Amino acid sequence: MSVKVLPAQDLRRLIPLLALLLVLALAPLLLAPYSLMTLTRILVFALLAVSLDLLVGYTGLPSLGHGAYFGAGAYAAGWAALHATRSAPLTLLVGATAGALTALVAGSVAVRSHGVFFLMLTLAVGEIMQQLAESWHEVTGGSNGLYGIPAVMLGDGAMPTASGMYWWVLAAFLLVTAMLAGIAASPLGTTLRGIRDNEARMRSLGYRVYYYKLAIFVVSGAAAGIAGALLAAHQRLVTPADVGLATSILALVAVIIGGEASIWGPCLGAALVVLIRDALGASLGGRGSLILGALFVAVVYLVPGGLARALRARWRG
Repeated sequence: MSVKVLPAQDLRRLIPLLALLLVLALAPLLLAPYSLMTLTRILVFALLAVSLDLLVGYTGLPSLGHGAYFGAGAYAAGWAALHATRSAPLTLLVGATAGALTALVAGSVAVRSHGVFFLMLTLAVGEIMQQLAESWHEVTGGSNGLYGIPAVMLGDGAMPTASGMYWWVLAAFLLVTAMLAGIAASPLGTTLRGIRDNEARMRSLGYRVYYYKLAIFVVSGAAAGIAGALLAAHQRLVTPADVGLATSILALVAVIIGGEASIWGPCLGAALVVLIRDALGASLGGRGSLILGALFVAVVYLVPGGLARALRARWRG
């Protein structure tokens, strides 16, 4: 029986990933509670950015409404925790289902369009969802948000501590991200990149482009819904702002800064967005958004492929 040994180049590429996973796993032992909560928010937002990159980077579908599926998952999971079950896996399932169904309804119309029309349709979906969140008081709490969400439970124990919640979010993030990476590396991912590069040629080769685009739209919505469910479990509050345009734009900014068509690129972009806008914003005199905008412009002009592509080229060089 022969044992397959990875080439030295592949082992070299695995070292940073393994080191990062080790640091993430040990983070609760190294960080203060506030810093740990910030890292938890980064993981939630990173999952949202990766789910959006399936559309933007791999399929060529820039969306301005991804916050709708994120918010749908957050509200559905929060409502389920309040009225049905506090089981952490079940609330994730509820969030994924809500995100997927919302994406199915929106995508069945949106993916028939192209370019600016697609962008405007997704923007309209996000605005409709935000208005629904603000007006459906019986379910969403209206402008006050859905508050008082109880701590989710794994087995018989709740996860009220920052460490317990962090490890749960990290586990869900790694599992879902690995699944999305598998899709990106699969024949489906190759087909999606073909649609992105030349949709007319893929259609002439016999591919049913509409169904491929709709399928990835739903998968992306389900992953965004899981991120929303993690948000509801983490902050135990969901507001209409979580559904709105600002959330969608920040996710798109994270993808562009980090690098499209790269699983870890949007994660890097998400970390920068959260750190600059939220964590460092107060210490920067409230100018976090201004600095984030400047970083976005600098990356677009100086590193067109995003930071991930630049770092990858430097590492290989």
